[in-house]
Amino acid sequence: MSAAARSSDRKLVVDAVGEREVVMTRAFAAPRRLVFDAWTKPEVVSRWLTGPAGWTMPVCTIDLRVGGAYRYILRHTDGHTMGMRGVYREIAGPERLVCTESFDDGHEDARLAAAMYPGEAVNTLTLVERDGITTATIRVLSPSREIRDAVLASGMEKGAGESMDRLDAIFAEQAR
Repeated sequence: MSAAARSSDRKLVVDAVGEREVVMTRAFAAPRRLVFDAWTKPEVVSRWLTGPAGWTMPVCTIDLRVGGAYRYILRHTDGHTMGMRGVYREIAGPERLVCTESFDDGHEDARLAAAMYPGEAVNTLTLVERDGITTATIRVLSPSREIRDAVLASGMEKGAGESMDRLDAIFAEQAR
């Protein structure tokens, strides 16, 4: 099987589970430690976790400790910004990471963001490595079914998929 074929087998799968949860799964041709680092090191996170094309992450701060916070500010080419923040609840690297997620109150689109996605979600990242392939499973527990469904309708799957494609490209660069 060619590298391109293997890459095409590693696309993001997104499922609504139960009343309030979204489960995203994606496999990467990279060791678990590198995948964990990609979620926890600002210099890597800011390169890939930017959503759909046209967005960048000029602000990425991470205080990786239980009770520590992260903050991301994303900027679109049209000048709009969107901020996210959260607090780490559990860090068991390189296997598991649990944190909260909410839109940041300090950015220009805070009212719009809060209207679309009010409250705080809890994200659980689990990484399992087998034969050099690491499968990332991200469980997003929303405050309500309505919020979960609004997030799914927002284009989240497209943005998350494009982000993870960028991460896959970073791992491919590192493998060369």
